[in-house]
Amino acid sequence: MRIMGNTIEAGGAMPPATVKVWDPLVRIFHWSLVATFVIAYATGDEIERVHVAAGYTIAGLLAIRIVWGFIGPRHARFSNFVRPPREVLAYLRDVAMLRAPRYIGHNPAGGAMIVAMLVALAGTCATGYMMTTDAYWGSKLIEHVHEFLANLTVGLVVAHVLGVLIASFEHRENLIASMISGRKRAAD
Repeated sequence: MRIMGNTIEAGGAMPPATVKVWDPLVRIFHWSLVATFVIAYATGDEIERVHVAAGYTIAGLLAIRIVWGFIGPRHARFSNFVRPPREVLAYLRDVAMLRAPRYIGHNPAGGAMIVAMLVALAGTCATGYMMTTDAYWGSKLIEHVHEFLANLTVGLVVAHVLGVLIASFEHRENLIASMISGRKRAAD
C-alpha cells in the first residue's frame, strides 16, 4: 500500500474520485429542517411555545431555501432539478425496473419531492400562522388543514427516505453520507 497525496493506493486500485455537490447552505438547511420539523411535530398542542417557535424557524428556513433555489450554486437551483411530470414518471418507471440513471444532483423524483415538501411545509406554516390571527383564531377548518398538511409532510418524508434508500441501493452510493459531507462519487 502506498500513500500518494491524500489518496491511498491499495493493490493498484485508486479510491473513487468525488465531487462537491451539496453546498453548506443546502446541507445546513436540510438537517435544520429535519430537526425543527421533528420538534414541531412532536410538540404539537402539548408545548405550544416550542411548537410555534419551531414553526417560525421552519418558515424562515423555507424562505432562505427558496431564495437559494434561484441564486445558489448549480445543484441547489430549482432549474437544475425541477422536471416536467412526464420526466418524473419516466424516472419512477426506470426505478421500478432497476435501470434508473444516476444523477450527480437530484434526480427527477427527488426534485419533485423537494417541491412537494416545500409546498406542504409552506402551507403548514401559513395555516399555523393563520391560527394566531384574529380572523382565524379558533377556526376548526384551518386547524384541520394545518394538521392535514403536517401529516401529509410526514408521509412525504417517509417517501423521501424510502427514495433515498432505494437510490442508494440501486447506485451503490450512500446518499445520506453525501448530504453530510456534501460530496458524491464523481462518475460510474
